[in-house]
Amino acid sequence: MNNDCYHIPVMLDECLEGLDINPKGTYIDLTYGGGGHSKEIVKRLSPEGHLYGFDQDLDAMKGAMQDERFTFVRSNFRYIKNWMQYYGVEQVDGILADLGVSSHHLDEGERGFSFRYDAPLDMRMNQKGKLSAKDIIGNYTEEQLADVLYLYGELKQSRRIASAIAKARAKNEIQTTGQLAEVASPLLGYDREKKDLARVFQALRIEVNGEMKVLKQMLDQATDILAPGGRLVIMTYHSLEDRIVKNHIKGADKKDKNHTDAHAMIFGQTKTVLKAVNKSVITASAEELARNPRSRSAKLRIAEKS
Repeated sequence: MNNDCYHIPVMLDECLEGLDINPKGTYIDLTYGGGGHSKEIVKRLSPEGHLYGFDQDLDAMKGAMQDERFTFVRSNFRYIKNWMQYYGVEQVDGILADLGVSSHHLDEGERGFSFRYDAPLDMRMNQKGKLSAKDIIGNYTEEQLADVLYLYGELKQSRRIASAIAKARAKNEIQTTGQLAEVASPLLGYDREKKDLARVFQALRIEVNGEMKVLKQMLDQATDILAPGGRLVIMTYHSLEDRIVKNHIKGADKKDKNHTDAHAMIFGQTKTVLKAVNKSVITASAEELARNPRSRSAKLRIAEKS
């Protein structure tokens, strides 16, 4: 595997600027992937600084950089707080998360993330995970399938697609991405077939990996472990993620300042809040789009802990 081609970092300059890196600071990249963002963060750190890179994917671990200022953590980022406690880190100066599926995952056909390849219906970010896309397609009720497609794919024709899947699997087991695409495609508009098929796959991927629940858990923990003045930099690629991130930042803004968490109750501190750094969401520039087409749907939000 050529790690340089694993993943082109999206909006790299904007992410680095958003983190406002202190060379002696402690940072976390929650979505290490091919290390594109992480490598540039580490370049800006002095020997006293440190970066922790999270990724549950085995391929990411195999390609992780070797540097005394860097620690790779093979884990889902829903456990960020536990891992920081394990490493004796109480607070960090910045946290970055690029929530998009890496080009590596899409290009590696056998993982089943894309309809461009006929491959087993998998879609597990963590290859040790129990639930696969094949399990969902084969075992969810028609109503459950429709809900997944509607909630996570925002597909208006979710019920018709779910019905078609139920009828098709009653005759033969749907095992591959190609078979699923063959069932769903006739129900999608000709002018939107690829976009809507991508939404079908997006919905299944989100359900397989529990992405919405995990994102909310991560945001709560990230807010807790950020030091005052610390930056939270989050990149999203679809409206569901962006809405959760936006609402979290706004919600943190409005939290009752008399509310205390367990740590605050012990030490008598009030829970601090996040403040949005960018007044509006940051999107890719023309130069960024020319360099990296994947950035077309990217939205960047930056918040600071007060």
